Amino acid sequence: MKTTLLKNKFLFVMSTAIVLSSCKTTDWSKVTYTTTPNPLEMHGDTIVITVKGSIPAKTQAPKEVITLTPMMKYQGGEVALKPIIFQGEKIKEGKGIVVAKKKETNFNYSERVAYTPEMRVSEFTAKAVTTKKDKVKKEYQLPTLANATIVTPLLASSDEKPVYGKENMPRIVPMSKESDIHFLISSDNIRASELKLDDVKGMFDFINNSQTAIKDEKGKKTIGYTKNYDIKGIAISSYASPDGEQDKNANLAADRGKASVKEINAFLKKNALTYLIEQIDTLKIEDPKTSKLKTKVTKTNIEDKFYSITATPEDWDGFKAKMEVSTVPDKDMILRILSTYSDLDKREAEIKNISKAYTEISEQILPSLRRSKITVNAEKKCKTDEVLIQMAATTPDSLTMEELMYTASITSDIATQMSIYNNCARIYPNDWRGHNNLGCLYLTQNKISEAGTAFEKANQASPNNAGVLNNLGIIAMKKGDRKAAEEYYAQSNTPEASYNMGRINILKGKYSAAVSNYADGSSFNSALAKLLNGNADAAMSDIEASKDKDSAMGNYLKAIISARKADASGVAQYLQAAFQKDGSLKESAKTDMEFFKLKNNDTVKSLLN
Repeated sequence: MKTTLLKNKFLFVMSTAIVLSSCKTTDWSKVTYTTTPNPLEMHGDTIVITVKGSIPAKTQAPKEVITLTPMMKYQGGEVALKPIIFQGEKIKEGKGIVVAKKKETNFNYSERVAYTPEMRVSEFTAKAVTTKKDKVKKEYQLPTLANATIVTPLLASSDEKPVYGKENMPRIVPMSKESDIHFLISSDNIRASELKLDDVKGMFDFINNSQTAIKDEKGKKTIGYTKNYDIKGIAISSYASPDGEQDKNANLAADRGKASVKEINAFLKKNALTYLIEQIDTLKIEDPKTSKLKTKVTKTNIEDKFYSITATPEDWDGFKAKMEVSTVPDKDMILRILSTYSDLDKREAEIKNISKAYTEISEQILPSLRRSKITVNAEKKCKTDEVLIQMAATTPDSLTMEELMYTASITSDIATQMSIYNNCARIYPNDWRGHNNLGCLYLTQNKISEAGTAFEKANQASPNNAGVLNNLGIIAMKKGDRKAAEEYYAQSNTPEASYNMGRINILKGKYSAAVSNYADGSSFNSALAKLLNGNADAAMSDIEASKDKDSAMGNYLKAIISARKADASGVAQYLQAAFQKDGSLKESAKTDMEFFKLKNNDTVKSLLN
C-alpha cells in the first residue's frame, strides 16, 4: 500500500519561557520527523516502525541530553519501546547521537513491536526527558507521531478445505464363469459325461441363475422372470492337439466350437433364455383386408454378436505349458525341439521320434488339449439408490463399505450422512474413510473436539495418510497451533493442504506465497492475499468472482480495496452494503485504520458516525 508520509513538528509544552537566541537550553520546536507507515501496519504479528527526523542548527543545548522513549499507547495501557538518546556536542562521553550546534543533524529510528490486540486502536507517541549533568530538567509528552494500527491480514477467513475419503463402488460389477469341454481324438462330438462335470454344470448354472422365474399365485405356472444379472456374451476358444494333419485339425477345431455353440443354444431354449440369442420385436401393423392394426412379432437372430468364437488348429502353446510341468521322460529335449523348430510338421516329426516319450505325451498331455474353453461374461448392476438408502437406514450391517460410502455421497442431509459414517466407523473400523468423513462433518458443525477425535482414529487406521494429515492440520489451526498446522500441511502435500497454507502465509506476512497458494481459484482469502501483496485491482477482480461477492465481509473487503485506491465513493458504497448485511461491522469500521485517511470525507464520515 502506498503510504502518505505525514510531516509534523515536535510540539513540546513548555512551562516557562525559553530564550531561543542564547541556546542555553534545548528547544526542539523546529525538529521535523516522518513516520512510516502512517497509520502503522501489522504484518506477520509484528508492527515495523520507521522514523526519519531532522534537527536544525541551534536546537539542542551543547551540554544537555534528550532521551526519547517511543511507545505504543492504547486504552488502559502502554508499551515502551527502544529509547533513542540525543546529546549536545560539548558532552565528551555517552553513546547518544551528537547534535551539532551550527548545522542540521539527521537521525533514523527503526523498531519492531510484537502486535497485541490492544494495539488495534492505539497511537505511536514518545516521552522526552531533558537532563543536564544527570539531573532532570524537563519531561515532555510528545504528540501523536502516527496512528495505529492497520490489521487487515487478520481478516483472513477460516476457510480451510478438508479432504474427504472417496467411495470406490463400481456401478457395474463384472462377472465371469469358465469351463472346459474335452473331446476324443479326431472327434467333435460332445459326450454326455462331459456335461456332468462340475465345471460344465457350474457354467450352465451360472447362465441359468441370471434370471429367476416368477410363478403365479398357485406357484405352478411361470408368468415372468426377474433378471439377476446380464449375460453379455460367451467366448468359445476351441483347440485341436498338435498331432495329425494341420488342415484336418483346423476343421476339427472349428467343428468343436460349433458343437459347443449348439449345446449351449439347446440349454438356452430349454431354460427360457433364448432372448440372449434372439432379438424379439413387437410391431403394430395395418391389416390390408380389415384396415385394423394387428400385432406382428419378429425375431432377429443375434447369435453372431452373442458368441465370440476362435479356433486354434494345433495348440502348441498349451502343449508347451503342460510339458513344462509334466514328468514326461526327455522333457527338456522336447522343450528344446519346440524352441528350435518353427515348422510345425517338423516339430511333430521330431517329437514322435522320441518313441518312449511320445507314448507318455499321448496319454498325459494330448487329451487335455482337445477341448473347447468356454467363458461366460456377465455384468451385475449395483443396488439402486433407493434400495441403498433404505438399507443404510434399516440394515447397514448388510452393506459393504463401498455401498455405505456411496450412499452417503448421494444424500445432502447431514444427519443421514452422520448416521452412515458412524456405521462405517463401527462396522469397518480399520477403514480410515468412515472416521475421517465423520470428522469432516463435525468440522462443518464447528465441533472441533469431536472432529479431532475422529481424525485421530482415521490416522490410526491409516498412518500418515495425506488426506488425514491435512485434516489434522485444520484441527491444529482451529486450536491456534499455527506451527503444528504448518507441519501437518507440509507432510500432507495435497492441493487442499496447499490451499490451507494460504491463510497461514497471510498471517505470517508472506503475501506472495499466499497468492501462489490461492492460484487455482477466487475466494475471499485469495483477494485479501492479492491486496496485501500490493495488487488492489487483482484483489477486486478476485472478490467479485468469489462466492463472497455479495456477503457482508466481501463488501467490507471491497471497501478496504477502495480505500487503498483513494476511492471515497467506493468506500461509501461498499461499507453501506456491508452494514446492511451485518450491522456489527459498523463498529469495526469506525476504528479501522484502513479508513483513517478518508475520515474527513463527508460521505464516509456520515456512514461511520
